[in-house]
Amino acid sequence: MRQNNSKLTGGCQCGAVRFRADRLGRPSICHCRMCQKAFGGFFGPLVTGYGVTWTRGAPKHFQSSNKVRRGFCGDCGTPLTYEVQGEDSIELAIGAFDDPTVAAPEIQVNPKDKLPFFDGLTELPVRKQYSPKWVTFMAELESHQHPDHDTNVWPPEEGFTS
Repeated sequence: MRQNNSKLTGGCQCGAVRFRADRLGRPSICHCRMCQKAFGGFFGPLVTGYGVTWTRGAPKHFQSSNKVRRGFCGDCGTPLTYEVQGEDSIELAIGAFDDPTVAAPEIQVNPKDKLPFFDGLTELPVRKQYSPKWVTFMAELESHQHPDHDTNVWPPEEGFTS
């Protein structure tokens, strides 16, 4: 298990829901179809959180099976939790942490549902040249996403800088 760490904070994309964990267990990626759907991705990246406190707002829940409910931000839809009935711990979405590197996956679970192209993803070509239109688009892009740290107020007051 991970050591107690004051940097174990995170939240949703819009900042309406924030959390802190006292410590973490083993990080994993789950290939089950329910995680694929819940995350809208090829797998669900999760880590066991102990001593989880909601520091701003709280997740809404969807009962995804008879034994599991999933927490998400009711405002922006960010996946946040996987909660098994009767368990003391809670699985937190690794990508929701302010610093996702605190929970680098150590194991893959439910491989029978792994998408057939998953293992080859790192072999895909990487785009290294971009059109001038794309470069301009990215240069002019202003994120409205909550910053990767706790804030006293959100959404920000006028003139706020992260």
